[in-house]
Amino acid sequence: MTAVAQKTVLTGCLAPIDKGGLEQLIANGKANPKVIKTLKCKTVAEGKFRHANYIRNLAPYIVDEPPGLLGDDTAPNPSEASLAALGSCLAVGLHANAVHRGWIVNKLELELEGDLNITAVWGTGDVSEKPVGFTDVRVKVDMECEGIPKSEIDALVTHVKQWSPVANTFTRPVDLEVSA
Repeated sequence: MTAVAQKTVLTGCLAPIDKGGLEQLIANGKANPKVIKTLKCKTVAEGKFRHANYIRNLAPYIVDEPPGLLGDDTAPNPSEASLAALGSCLAVGLHANAVHRGWIVNKLELELEGDLNITAVWGTGDVSEKPVGFTDVRVKVDMECEGIPKSEIDALVTHVKQWSPVANTFTRPVDLEVSA
């Protein structure tokens, strides 16, 4: 067994996050609770329904459509990407809160699924009155922490859902301006 694998077995936790850095983020948030950060993304159409999304100085994040929606199936579609963003945001919140509480996380997995009506075909198909976008999203959290009862993990999941920026984007109206 390698030293790294042995360490993982002994600690039973995910790759560690910087607890000192986390505590500094917490202190900064408490000191300046009204700070707003503006995030940016530039989306560039590459052809068909494939798009490159440029965020900070990272490699482009590709979004495409599956063949059933006339894409080349090279990447998640926009709705799948939004589920991934939700799952990742919840997972970050769960991990950060567990570390803040001193919990050792042995397992953290989220399964997400969402229901949406796509018959409007982006406004070119059936545009009769109906909800557009997800109508229902289900998230199943599988989290195991050493010595922590399920009831405390359930309470943590509820807490994290309340404070997740992406979960809140899914559950409350957002002012959206789209212009040419």
